[in-house]
Amino acid sequence: MSESVRSETVEAVEKPPRAQVSDAPEIASEQAGGPRQRDYLSGFLAQKPATGDAAHEPGGALYESVIDALKDIFDPEIPVNIYDLGLIYGVEVTGDGHAAVTMTLTTPNCPVAESMPGEVEMRVAAVPGIAFADVNLVWDPPWDPQKMSDDARLELGML
Repeated sequence: MSESVRSETVEAVEKPPRAQVSDAPEIASEQAGGPRQRDYLSGFLAQKPATGDAAHEPGGALYESVIDALKDIFDPEIPVNIYDLGLIYGVEVTGDGHAAVTMTLTTPNCPVAESMPGEVEMRVAAVPGIAFADVNLVWDPPWDPQKMSDDARLELGML
């Protein structure tokens, strides 16, 4: 059985038309309650810090948002978030939106020693109302399993 292959020589190929934002249909969004906005970051960038006397103090909305952001970061070797694992030693949030996180790692030789502080800084700085974030990596006191929350111990079968 032989198959023949047919070839054709062409001088030039027309470029396909490029999609333009202006060509996109206006879609009413149930969540936004109106037509789709062209600048998707406008709402995010316009967000203001949480209001209230103690929004930046423990129990306040801004402070708790930072804690929630930390609980979304998981140790790659242990299936527990870094907050419940006990790697976060302190969180301070000022009224002007500056967040300072003091943290450690399970060991100085941890494979994510170079990347984890950067990820923490990026995630905390992304919290609406946080203007900038600093991460202080400390080794004293060293981390030990006693620093884990009961939820973390339960997850790891240590209770």
